[in-house]
Amino acid sequence: MIKDFLAVGQIVGTHGVRGEMRINPWADSPDFLKQFKTLYYDSEGESGVKVISARPHGNIVLMKLDGIDTVEAASAMRNKKLYMRRSDAKLPDGVYFIEELIGCDVFDADDGEKRYGAISDVSETGANDVWHIKADDGREYLIPAIPSVVIDTDVRENRVLIRPMKGIFDDEN
Repeated sequence: MIKDFLAVGQIVGTHGVRGEMRINPWADSPDFLKQFKTLYYDSEGESGVKVISARPHGNIVLMKLDGIDTVEAASAMRNKKLYMRRSDAKLPDGVYFIEELIGCDVFDADDGEKRYGAISDVSETGANDVWHIKADDGREYLIPAIPSVVIDTDVRENRVLIRPMKGIFDDEN
């Protein structure tokens, strides 16, 4: 499901004495956060804040936000989440935010009617992502998110078509 605002990280600490903060980015790379000129403190976009600077520092991002000018002010922001406006981020074709995949209904690509369940989680394994499919009976199935299995993904329609590998959804060996 497409959401207007998505969480992109959490403030985990301070850096220096002029209000810079340490951000744990919820993205494939800390560089992802460098593209934003405005971030938000809430998922409705009601409290936007200008990004003064953002730079990767190992696995975190050092960020300066407008109005946060002291270490005390930065410290008071610890544990707050930061959100981005979905339309501010451009993704390549075939790449989706995990938050948009979760909840998508998963159907058989060959008949379009057989529903396997819904995506409940995504594991990033390095080689390829693995989607966790929660069936209506409560069982969880794991499928590799590879082109031969995932045939079509439409997060706007909350629908994914797959051609599962033999044995994933049945008891065959």
